Formats: sequence, structure tokens, C-alpha cells
Amino acid sequence: MTKEELNTLNIEAFNAGSSTGEKWFGGDKEINSVSPVDSKVISRIRLCTHDDYNRVIKEAEKAKIIWRDIPAPKRGEIIRQLGTKLREMKSYLGKLISYEMGKSYQEGIGEVQEMIDICDFAVGLSRQLYGNTIHSERCMHRMYDQYHPLGIVGIISAFNFPVAVWSWNAAIALVCGNVIIWKPSEKTPLCAVACQKVLADILKKNDLPEGISSVLLSDAKAGKWISEDPRINLVSATGSTKMGREVAVNVARRLGKTLLELGGNNAIIITPNADLNITIAAAVFGAVGTAGQRCTSTRRLIVHEKIYNKVKNALINAYKQIKIGDPLDPNNHMGPLIDKEAVEMYMNALKKIRNEGGKIITEEGMLSGERYKSGCYVKPVIAEVENHYTIVQAETFAPILYLIKYKGKVSEAIKIQNNVQQGLSSAIMTNNLRESEIFLSHNGSDCGIANVNIGTSGAEIGGAFGGEKDTGGGRESGSDAWKFYMRRQTNTINYSDDLPLAQGIKFDL
Repeated sequence: MTKEELNTLNIEAFNAGSSTGEKWFGGDKEINSVSPVDSKVISRIRLCTHDDYNRVIKEAEKAKIIWRDIPAPKRGEIIRQLGTKLREMKSYLGKLISYEMGKSYQEGIGEVQEMIDICDFAVGLSRQLYGNTIHSERCMHRMYDQYHPLGIVGIISAFNFPVAVWSWNAAIALVCGNVIIWKPSEKTPLCAVACQKVLADILKKNDLPEGISSVLLSDAKAGKWISEDPRINLVSATGSTKMGREVAVNVARRLGKTLLELGGNNAIIITPNADLNITIAAAVFGAVGTAGQRCTSTRRLIVHEKIYNKVKNALINAYKQIKIGDPLDPNNHMGPLIDKEAVEMYMNALKKIRNEGGKIITEEGMLSGERYKSGCYVKPVIAEVENHYTIVQAETFAPILYLIKYKGKVSEAIKIQNNVQQGLSSAIMTNNLRESEIFLSHNGSDCGIANVNIGTSGAEIGGAFGGEKDTGGGRESGSDAWKFYMRRQTNTINYSDDLPLAQGIKFDL
């Protein structure tokens, strides 16, 4: 990106640190944000110290008292302004996401659109934070439940969606009356700087406390501070299952609340009744989109033996058409992996596939040449495997697609699909009503997301997003996921001149 484009986003290439509102600060230790597109350093980040962290917490504690007293619809107005500003900045922010993270420009602006969509959702939600009225068993008593803000919500996000996942949490948490502290991935810090500057400017223009939104630019130690701090009422963490377990243990130790969005090992079941045109399109985007670095990326295709060879050949032909290169070039389908460490993980996975008896059926390896000089570009791979392989059971954040054959009825394919530790996203391709309903039944997919005739990758903000098992059990974004960000209270009001006890208990004096 050019200096002029960074200035349009109100960010300077070498001006970053941690922030409450518009104030930026940091320690002496620095790290660089390096674009995987061309290996250029695009920002230098001052890592926050523990003193910086406590400064952020103090500002958040002061701000939460003011913010929670503002009526929810007025909090929604702030989020409306955020959505409006994101619309104005969509192309610039989308380009920054693409350049700093490596996903295609189309996916970058799609991520900004996701932010806009959740803002729209949250604005409507600000007038719909409903509780229930409950009939009491006692005469002249009224019962109801209501929801109150938690206080401070800590958000730990991953590199693959450097802004969208923050917005899911931020928009909902804020309209629910919480203040937010964000620890973004150290691999994509400039995206966080841009978002924080936008929201901080809106808060300032509305004469609101700067501590409503804060950012901690740091490495993993800041995530540990957040998870261990009893002043943080909810920790929403997105990332690997390993990271999530550490967060869960630390927060549970202090009896805090967590919302975990962790690993996926997502499968598409392809039955003999599938429409192969949409099946191939869904599988290829699911496996190759974001270079296989989505938690919802398609990892496994479970294909019926009757159509296995037909599906395999169609996929091989489709992979030959994939263009790899600069993600800002609209002609390319796939950009780089996030860094060289991810490339090494990809290469090690290919070795493990062979060592366990798998067969790689497409071209593989790193791409070389001037246009790939960052060393982060690889070829997407298809491999024939068995579901029980150790490498197949793990989540590899890379464009590796596993082909698995099944026999018999769809129930056999579902068993294979469910036989992994992760439970995020799943899909079935079939035009058979019975097969689709079995897949969606309690005997079907054990994932938090189950789709029919669309792929595993990508989700609309209207539905709750999340999964089961090693995926963590959290739910973000739409539906009633807002309840995660609030504390529930049951109220009973006695308006009689007597004191009847529940369950008919007598206690006469």
C-alpha cells in the first residue's frame, strides 16, 4: 500500500502502539508487521508493557460506569455511526486487510462488509434486548427476567479475520452496555490500529469516554493478562484449540466467563444425489479461499464411492485453473500464507500425509520467482487419505484438501464426518430430502453449523456462529448470541399484603 492510502485510513506506517481512545503508547520493545504479499515492513509496533495494560484497564473501569447508564438505543446510535464510517472506508480498509494478511482483495472488502452488516444488526438489537415475563405460582406476584451489562469484555482475535471477528464482538458488546479491550494478532496489528482510530474518533465526536474502546498491541503475554484478570468480565477468544484451552483454564480458575471460537476440521459430504456443479465450486472456494486459513475452511471431502472418481477428476481440473499471486490483483484466486512459519507447517503436513500412507494427487510445494519473493506462496493440494490418519484429525491452517471415500448410506458418511475432535462447520451436497434431513437431525452432524447444498466456509451475521467439542462451544454474531455479553437476572415482585412462600411452604410465626 502507498503512504497516501495509509493516510486515507488515518494511520501512519510507523506510528503504532497500544491505545485508549486516541492516546497511543507503548514500551521500548518493538515488532514489525511484514506483508506476506511482498515481504515489506508496513508498520513497526511498540509492544505494550504491564503498566500500559493497567492504564488501559483503569480507563475501561471509569468508562464502563458512564457507558452502561446510556440507554441502549443511544448506544446503538454510536454503532450506526461506526457502520456509516466503515462504508466510507470500505475499499481502503479492504485493501489494508488484503495487504497485511494476504487474503484476496474481494475477501478483504467482504470482511469490511461483514463489519458493516454486524453494525446494522447491532443497531436493531439495541432496541430488542428483551427479557421474559413469567407467571408466578403465587397470587399477586409478578416474575420476569432482564439482562444487564457485564462490564469489561476482553477480545482476543486471530490473524485470519483481522477485523471482522473483532466487530462481531465489539458491536454486540457495546450495544449491550459493555466496554471493550481488544488484543489483536501481532501478525496483523495495523488493521487493528485502523479500526481503533475510526471508533475512537466517533467516541470523541460524541463526547464519550475514550476507555469505551481500547487496543493492546502485544504478543501472547497480553492475552494471558486478560485471561487472568478478574476485572475482565468476559473473555472472547478466537484462535487455535491449544490457545483456547489455556484461556479457558485461566478464566475458569477465577470463575470468569469465556466465549471460545477455536479450531475447525470441516467436511463436506457428497452423496450420489449431489449437484456436482455447485459441489465443485463450494469445495474449491472452501479449500482455497483465504489460502485455507479460515476456521471454516473445507478440510475434508467425504465422497460416495459411486461418484468418487468423477468428483476427483473434476477437482483436479478445477485446481489447474487456480491463479496464485498478489491478492490485490483481481485476477488471482489465492494469495500467500500469513508467514514462513505457516509455509513450514504446510510442508510438514505434506510429509505426514505420505508417511501415513496418503497420496497427493495435485502439484505441491512452494512457488518461486520474483512475484513470489516473500516466500509465503504455496500450491493448493488435494490428497487421498483415510479419516483416521493423525494429520487428517488435526487442523492444518493451509490449502490442503483431503479426499475420503465412503460406502453405503449417508449415515456412514456422517459417522466419518463426526469422527474428529473439532465441531465447527459441516455441509452435505444432496438433492435427496431424506439425506438432508438425516444430516440435520440429532443423529446427524455434530457441528455448530450444518449446511445443505452450500459449503462450509463463510457465514451470514444473522445466525449464531460457533461450534462444539474442541471448537469451544461459543456463539458469536447473530441470533441470541448477545446474551453471552450480559448477566441475566430473575426478578419477583410481590404486590400483595401477604407473604406466601413458593412450593406452598408454611412458616407461621
